[in-house]
Amino acid sequence: MMQGLKGIIDALEPVEGGWRGAIPDNWLQGRTSYGGLSAALALHVAQQSDVDLPPLRSALVAFIGPLAGEITIRATKLRRGRNAAFIQADIESDAGLGLRATFVFMNTVESKVDYEVGTAPDFARPTPDDTTYKGENSNFFIQNFELLDRRDATVGPIEWLRWVRLQDRDGLDPMVELVAIADCLPPAALKLIGGPAPVSSMTWQLNILGPQPATTDGWWLLRADARYAKGGSSSQDMMIWNADGVPIAEQMQSVAIFA
Repeated sequence: MMQGLKGIIDALEPVEGGWRGAIPDNWLQGRTSYGGLSAALALHVAQQSDVDLPPLRSALVAFIGPLAGEITIRATKLRRGRNAAFIQADIESDAGLGLRATFVFMNTVESKVDYEVGTAPDFARPTPDDTTYKGENSNFFIQNFELLDRRDATVGPIEWLRWVRLQDRDGLDPMVELVAIADCLPPAALKLIGGPAPVSSMTWQLNILGPQPATTDGWWLLRADARYAKGGSSSQDMMIWNADGVPIAEQMQSVAIFA
């Protein structure tokens, strides 16, 4: 039976110093949890660790080891100042520490600086007439998403560009939903291989570009663009826009490729 993200969060139980839960089989990516799910659970627990936290502004995530089955999540306040709070969240399973994240929450402050660069790609958002792809009914995380590729669109040789929405998203915190979808594209360097290959995300940085993410009908436009791939290591830039073309988050990720 498939379990959605909200169900996983609702099933978390408090234990001494943290929360206990489980990674369902339908959220696995090989032998470990899908990274977006793990980071989303870490964010949820970080949000509960202190009162009146400002909006999330940045996340630094290290994927240290596999996470599957029963997990324990602990959050620690590193520092809280007048405008910003730094919260660390760790997730452990029977295999040991699997994820460590540092979340930065920060209030909007008055500033004379008002600047942004770049526009959304010309990649029309989904309509009711489009045929979308829903992930396979198997023990693999992608079944929790609805996807749309436009095969006639111009997409770079080392770039993924795809509309994505979480199928079961009702009742979720918008930031938790965003983190859950933000990592669901395949590594862009796989296009250099021409097919599937064993990969493992190592580190991930996500910077939120506004106080609260919002979109229409749950759709987000995701892009991943490889910048370097050599010696089993790949570095890629990533971007998220909402359905109206508003930039929502910038990202960077290091991925190990075993091929």
